[in-house]
Amino acid sequence: MTDVLRRGRASLAFSFFTQGATFALLVTRIPAIQDRYGVSDALLPVFLAAVPILAGVGSVTTEQLVKRIRPSRLLRWSQPVVMLALLGVGSGGHMAELAVALGVFGLAVGALDASMNMLGVSLQRTYGRSIMLSFHAAYSLGGILGASLAWVGAHWHLALWVSYLPVVAVLLPAALVGSRWYVDGDPAPVADGAAGGAGGGVVFKVLLPLCLVMTFAYIGDSTVSNWSAKYLKDVLGSSEQLATVPYNVYMVTTLVGRAIGDFGVRRFGAVTVVRLGALVAAAGFAVVAVAPGAWVGMAGFTLLGLGLCVLVPQTFAAAGRLFPGASDAAIARLNVFNYVGFLIGSPLVGALGDAWSYRGAMLVPMVLVLVTLVYARSFATRSDRYGGGHERPRTADVGRGSNGL
Repeated sequence: MTDVLRRGRASLAFSFFTQGATFALLVTRIPAIQDRYGVSDALLPVFLAAVPILAGVGSVTTEQLVKRIRPSRLLRWSQPVVMLALLGVGSGGHMAELAVALGVFGLAVGALDASMNMLGVSLQRTYGRSIMLSFHAAYSLGGILGASLAWVGAHWHLALWVSYLPVVAVLLPAALVGSRWYVDGDPAPVADGAAGGAGGGVVFKVLLPLCLVMTFAYIGDSTVSNWSAKYLKDVLGSSEQLATVPYNVYMVTTLVGRAIGDFGVRRFGAVTVVRLGALVAAAGFAVVAVAPGAWVGMAGFTLLGLGLCVLVPQTFAAAGRLFPGASDAAIARLNVFNYVGFLIGSPLVGALGDAWSYRGAMLVPMVLVLVTLVYARSFATRSDRYGGGHERPRTADVGRGSNGL
């Protein structure tokens, strides 16, 4: 590997880390944001739903923009916009200002998520081996940092802008400097019979299995993030303090799983890792559903982190392999289903919990994540299909940095 690729990988990992911290700082301080702007409980879901909807719009727009603008350039400028929008959320004083700040955040984060994963997939293709999980591990690490800083801000009753400003002041210039070393890859040569072979376009029927897997993975993820604390406290009878632990444990195990996941893909193949992840995640939901007490429930959430963590990164990587001549377009479309799952997950579990039971509601994401097993072959790499070693780096891509290196 050349120094250009190493710098490109490190700078992109830092971008994932920064986005993880930024997003965690927003979602973990929602109660404080609600109090600052006087948003009613009835109106809060509208604001929360608007962000992923606009992010989906941003992702679809990115599919068109990358036909004219390199993904590295979109990432370079969308990341500062996301961080400045976060600062706007923390420093405004009127509900209209909150609406504008969240609207900008949503549109920019859609472009950011799509362009980050585009660069990750193209860089993995250039490396010729699995590195996609390492980028998402950096995102998880950033999420842990952001959630920890949010806890500090809440503990010391700091104003939102006081919590956000130091983080933005440090990460924004660092991200801009790091963006000099992003590496853009060319589309891969399209083999005969490849999914992207017809003009290098994206065939939605072929992409659909990955879209479903992405949706179901995020339904599972949003179930943990939105309902783990309530489930432990109201269903399993834990204390309020203990109820805050499962999400932190989930984030830590997500980080661990992603940190070692690339080694599993290289050793056993993407199909095996995805199948194992789906089974472990389903087992986690089953344990949560039947748990007699809080500690068993936390064990279930631990399994969920280890299982779900591999699905999303491998879904992006699989889209790049299925459509080698149009990977950017495929990833932009696939990224929309990230937000679909996020939008569906929390209301689905809440409605089922109220109408049926929260224990029974946990079985629904369990069944959905098991559907991944049906579509596991969509994740097959070239070595999975034909045998032999991993793909070698494409020399045409090596050294092609976003800054002209």
